[in-house]
Amino acid sequence: MKTQKIAIIIPILILIATSKVYAADEIYNPVKFSRNEVIFSSSTYPISVIDPTLTNNPTGSIFPGGRGTNQLVIYTCKFGDRTNTNEYGTEAIVQKNTVTMISGANSFIPPDGIVISGHGTAKNWINKNVTTGTKIYIDKEKNILNAYTTSESYMFEAENKINEAKNMMDYYKGKISNYDIKTPDNHIKDAQNCLKKAKKDIENQEHLKKYSKLAVKEANEAIISVLPYMPEELKGVWIRPTETTESQIISTLNKMKAIGIDNVFLETFYHGKTIFPSQTMKEYGFITQNEQFSTIDPLKIWVREAHKRDIKIHIWFQSFYVGNLPPSNNPKSILAVHPEWGNKIKSDYLTNTPTSSKSEHNGYFLDPANPAVQDFLLKLLNEIITVYTPDGINLDYIRYPQAISKYESGSWGYTEFARKDFSDMYKTDPVDLKCSDDLWKEWDNYRREKITNFVAKVGTLARQNCVQISTVIFPDIEHALNTKQQDWRTWSKRDFVDGFTPLFLTYDPKMVSSMMSNIIKIKSGKTKIYAGIFVTFMGGTNEDLIRQIHETRKLKADGVILFDYAHTKDDYAKTLSEGAFKQVKQPQTKQSKEKKWFSFFRKKK
Repeated sequence: MKTQKIAIIIPILILIATSKVYAADEIYNPVKFSRNEVIFSSSTYPISVIDPTLTNNPTGSIFPGGRGTNQLVIYTCKFGDRTNTNEYGTEAIVQKNTVTMISGANSFIPPDGIVISGHGTAKNWINKNVTTGTKIYIDKEKNILNAYTTSESYMFEAENKINEAKNMMDYYKGKISNYDIKTPDNHIKDAQNCLKKAKKDIENQEHLKKYSKLAVKEANEAIISVLPYMPEELKGVWIRPTETTESQIISTLNKMKAIGIDNVFLETFYHGKTIFPSQTMKEYGFITQNEQFSTIDPLKIWVREAHKRDIKIHIWFQSFYVGNLPPSNNPKSILAVHPEWGNKIKSDYLTNTPTSSKSEHNGYFLDPANPAVQDFLLKLLNEIITVYTPDGINLDYIRYPQAISKYESGSWGYTEFARKDFSDMYKTDPVDLKCSDDLWKEWDNYRREKITNFVAKVGTLARQNCVQISTVIFPDIEHALNTKQQDWRTWSKRDFVDGFTPLFLTYDPKMVSSMMSNIIKIKSGKTKIYAGIFVTFMGGTNEDLIRQIHETRKLKADGVILFDYAHTKDDYAKTLSEGAFKQVKQPQTKQSKEKKWFSFFRKKK
């Protein structure tokens, strides 16, 4: 869809959609600009729907938050506390009539404002035309969103970021005795000077435009440079390998080392294939190795070369997910050989083929309840651990497919094995259950415990071999339980895992802080947190990346993991390598020497 420029003098009327009254009245009032305000840009975009439901937006109903492909959706507090959207969009939080934050997914909806959420072409429009400080108005008759970026927008953004950088700088000054404030402090002073110049001659539009933009630029530089290196913090990255030669692997590891990354979460089993030649896969009659790597054993090289560089390797393992290609595409795919292993949605329980998850790129999942599935995955993990000696196992897709509705028709697990197993215990076939039935709770617990039992088995295997075990989790515990049957609270309480790698699918630092605080309240004190940051994947700014790392530090996270290496472009790498990930050699004290010697002696024993 093409955007169109609109005249500034066009009045914007109050929008009333489906007879609802909204709290953020300013958004629907006529446009008002101050006398000397300079309009830098203006653009419009059609609104797909306000507060989506199955009735008013059926095309988006299968997607999280009800936001469909290429749609621009407005969320008000009538929708709920959050947008519930996924990581494939961009969101702008608007209060009164001003954008106060650019977010990414599942944003908090302010009671006095709205959230603008876009996917695809709508996301691209938001990224191009909306920033912190942008003024938002909605046209009732045309059902169009209007965005104006003005000189006041830039000054609003600059002032907020100057205060933000100062607060961050004060935080580290109070925590680190040798904290170097010179670079961020200089940028803060430069930003303040630019703001003064912009305000000094507001009649001069070119002057105002130049210095208000410069103020934002310097404020951004202040935020980027404010974070110091923290030696005890894990600095990780998830990566789906594309390197097919030893030299390519070495080159990638050298680049990671230069950024400051010290832990690599290497995708090793994904889309139902292994990157290495697997004896286990061969024994089962499955595809022995991902065809992309057929000329080498990349896992062997990754582990060897990473350890040479003091980088740890964690096996990123797609537990119950086997990709989105139909099993019929390859007779040796896991679900072609064992179609009975495939998970099923309730509406497909009578079919002989596995169900694909429409809300998850039409992906296919294995049935966690089937002991044959668990036995296979455990054998595969045992092969990886004993043959390649990695430093950790990171279990992903350790859950059921996402339920696409609040009702039983959208839930998963209705395989022939699970139905019989549950019926033997409770004398009821789960296909006959409704959410309102007393036995529905037992059906939920049955599925959750199947996942939990598998986590316990992997935890035992990993610890027997001195390998760290971590799991990818969804931070909202109720959402994880009700839509994915993922009971990570129990995994922590029973001490089945060493750490969590929660997915923070946003670039709103307040959202990260809130979600991480909730995890800390629930988890056991023994379970570490390595914050999974999606800023690079979602296309956030360098400042967004720094803000989130800062929030995780304030809450004493044990480290951060970037998702993912393919999206950690040069500007992100530069920001990290020159600041938060830049290792500063500390003078070796007598105590640290003794600690190093003790560690060496213990390894020799």
